[in-house]
Amino acid sequence: MDRTRSVKLGLGVWALVVALIALVVLTFLPTPYVIQRPGPVYDTLGTAPGADGEKVPLIKVEGAETYETGGTLDLTTVQVVGNRERTPSWFELALAWADSSRAVVPIESVFPAGQTSEERDERNATLMVDSQHEATAAALNELGYDTGAQVAVVDVVEDAPAQGALESEDVITAVDGTAVTSATQLRDAIQDAGGDPVALTVLRAGAETTVEVTPEKHTEGDVTTWLIGVTLRTDYDFEVDVTLQLDNVGGPSAGMMFALGIIDTLTPGELNGGQNVAGTGTIDAEGTVGPIGGIRQKLYGARDAGADYFLAPQSNCDEVVGHIPDGLTVLSTSTLEESLAALEVIADDGDVSALPTCEVASAQ
Repeated sequence: MDRTRSVKLGLGVWALVVALIALVVLTFLPTPYVIQRPGPVYDTLGTAPGADGEKVPLIKVEGAETYETGGTLDLTTVQVVGNRERTPSWFELALAWADSSRAVVPIESVFPAGQTSEERDERNATLMVDSQHEATAAALNELGYDTGAQVAVVDVVEDAPAQGALESEDVITAVDGTAVTSATQLRDAIQDAGGDPVALTVLRAGAETTVEVTPEKHTEGDVTTWLIGVTLRTDYDFEVDVTLQLDNVGGPSAGMMFALGIIDTLTPGELNGGQNVAGTGTIDAEGTVGPIGGIRQKLYGARDAGADYFLAPQSNCDEVVGHIPDGLTVLSTSTLEESLAALEVIADDGDVSALPTCEVASAQ
C-alpha cells in the first residue's frame, strides 16, 4: 500500500514538474507570430490629439469656405501586439486564435527581416504623410480645384534606361507631347509605349528640355511591365490649405476616409446624412481606392465604435465575406466616386440594397 502511494506521489511530482516546465515554455518561449487587433477609431469630421495633447480638428481647411458636418466618417486602425524584440506568448496567441476580432499572423508579414520597430514606425509615418497628400489631391480634384500637380524624379536606377537622360529633381511634364501630372499617368504612358522610345518633356533647373528614353521589359510571372528605371514622387501646390492632424497613426490606409472628410468639410450639407459611417482604403490623386491590411480587425473596430455602415475596398472583399460583425452593413468601393455615391444613398433613405457589396464582388 505504501509503495502504491509512493508511486502515485512520484507520478504526481513529475506531472507537476512537466506542467511547470510547459507553463514556463508557453509564457517565455519566443514565438514567430504577432497579433493584430482592432485599433482606435478616429472621426475625420471630429478632433484628434494635437502636438501638445490638446484636441484639435482632424481636418483643418484654410483658403476656402467650410461647412458644418454631422454624423461620423470614421477612419479605422489596427494595433499590432508584439514585435521582433518582444513576441506574444503562446498563451496570448491561444487567446487571440479564439477571438474572431483578432488575427495571428507571421511576424515577417508585419516586421520584415532586418527591420526594427523604429524603422517600421518611420516608414509608416512616411506612408501616412504621402497618403494625406494623395487624399487632399483626390478630394480637391473631385471638387474642381487646381492641385498644381507635378511629377518629379527622386532617383535614377544605375544602368537603367533613364540613366544619362534623367536626373534627380527633374520635373516630367509630358510624354510624347501628352501632359502628365501624376506618377500613375506617367507609368501608364510608358506601359502603353511598350518597347518604343518615348520623348519626355522635362523641366530641369527651370529650363525645358526633351529627352528620349527606351523602356525596358520586366516580366514577373505572367505580368509584363515596361520600366525606365526611376523613382518618382508627385509634388502639389494646392490652392486650398488643408491640414490633417493625426500624428499617432501610420500607414496609407486612411486615405479614402481623409478624402471624404475633406469633401464633406468643403461642401454644404452632411455627406453622410448624419449617419455613422466608417471605412478604410488607400487612395491616389485620381480617386482610385486600393487594398489595405487588417480589414477584419477594422470591421470590428468600426462596429464597436458605433458605425452602422462600412466602406471597404473591393480588392479586400475576399477577406470581408464571412467575417462581417453583426449590426454592420459593408459596402464595397473601388473609387472615390463610388464612395460618394454610396454616401448619397445612405444620406437619402438608407436603402443600400442596390449598392455593391463584398458578397457580390467576390462572386464575380
